[in-house]
Amino acid sequence: MSDSIAVTPAPRRAHAKPPGARRAKPVNAHKRREARTAYLFLAPWFLGLLVITVGPILASLYLSFTDFNMLETAKWIGLDNYAKMFTEDTRFLTSLKVTTIYVVVSVPLQLAFALGLALALDRGLRGLSFYRSIYYLPSLLGGSVAIAILWRKLFGSDGLVNALLDVFGIQGAGWVSDPNTALGTLILLHVWTFGAPMVIFLAGLRQIPQSYYEAAQVDGAGKLRQFRSITLPLLTPIIFFNLVLEVIKSFQSFTQSFIVSSGTGGPVDSTLFYTLYLYLKGFKSYDMGYAAAMAWVLLLIIAGLTGVNFLASKYWVFYGDTK
Repeated sequence: MSDSIAVTPAPRRAHAKPPGARRAKPVNAHKRREARTAYLFLAPWFLGLLVITVGPILASLYLSFTDFNMLETAKWIGLDNYAKMFTEDTRFLTSLKVTTIYVVVSVPLQLAFALGLALALDRGLRGLSFYRSIYYLPSLLGGSVAIAILWRKLFGSDGLVNALLDVFGIQGAGWVSDPNTALGTLILLHVWTFGAPMVIFLAGLRQIPQSYYEAAQVDGAGKLRQFRSITLPLLTPIIFFNLVLEVIKSFQSFTQSFIVSSGTGGPVDSTLFYTLYLYLKGFKSYDMGYAAAMAWVLLLIIAGLTGVNFLASKYWVFYGDTK
């Protein structure tokens, strides 16, 4: 009987890696390294956000509850600054009234003028880009010191406006020195800076399909009916966008009042904008705690009005198939 020898097959061995080959890094480690790189590049932005934006905001919130004159240590007084605004400070209430009138009158006039000019430019004029650039210039220059000085000269007692009126035998007034007309000159200046909303309106008009107007003409609709039934409804999102931006910008107006009134808000506080009074309290009277409280009240006013605009928009803004 012959002995049989059982042969057990040797287990398969994994293919050996060639010499010098690197082991593949785990996917998670690769993602962590990418995240660290991203945070490294974003670090300057985060630092700027913290130091330049978030830090001053929190500091102003704290200072609004203090008596702080920038020369001595801030003293905590609680809600006294806020109570003083609405109960004792008549100039604060005047500045709030003047700014409200300025916003309520100038913003609708500016948007109406910008829309009208956009409709005129949308008629396929030659050199449209040139006219669009020219009409946009007031928006770039309107908030500058130079234009504010020019405006004061134009509406002064011996300015160009009175010189033109004198040609027709009309006795002009000192428009910027008369409390009945001084605010009106600033409203006119704001309306003159119609360039930015006009360009946005023009872009919105270009997005309205021409087929809508052709169908309306077939049905016998005139230009006015086309404007009311087609243009206005389809432009309501653009109108809403411009309205929100212009209300915020108008409440923050400062340069025009500061230059035209020589930094006083006169005559008789007729051009005392809210931001100008805030500046006077903070940097003229050195009542920085009170100025910080005014800044937070302005923030709440703007935020509240913006919220009201968004809530009311569902009743008049038309987005395609919803309103």
